[in-house]
Amino acid sequence: QVQFVESGGGLVQPGGSLRLSCAASGFPFSNSGMSWYRQAPGKERELVATITTRGDMTTRADSVKGRFTVSRDNAKNTVYLQMDGLKPEDTAVYYCNRAGIFLSANWGQGTQVTVSS
Repeated sequence: QVQFVESGGGLVQPGGSLRLSCAASGFPFSNSGMSWYRQAPGKERELVATITTRGDMTTRADSVKGRFTVSRDNAKNTVYLQMDGLKPEDTAVYYCNRAGIFLSANWGQGTQVTVSS
């Protein structure tokens, strides 16, 4: 069964940094592109960033360009989201999932990121 376990969220001041992790299982991770999504209160879930099987980050929301970076460790079946220069509008629950058409219906619990002074 496809599973995702996100972690690393928390409360951070504007301008701060966080590194999120997502441990995945139940599918061939090294052969799968992976994406990070986020959902802010009262808003729809949006795609934040995608990383290919080769480790190239190919898609990012315009609002996070230059601030967020995705990486992966295939040996650990884990994808990361490094978030720098955080802004209050980055406050959301962050999720990972398989990328594109392989998106799984099974979402993890997500990890809450709150940016506030």
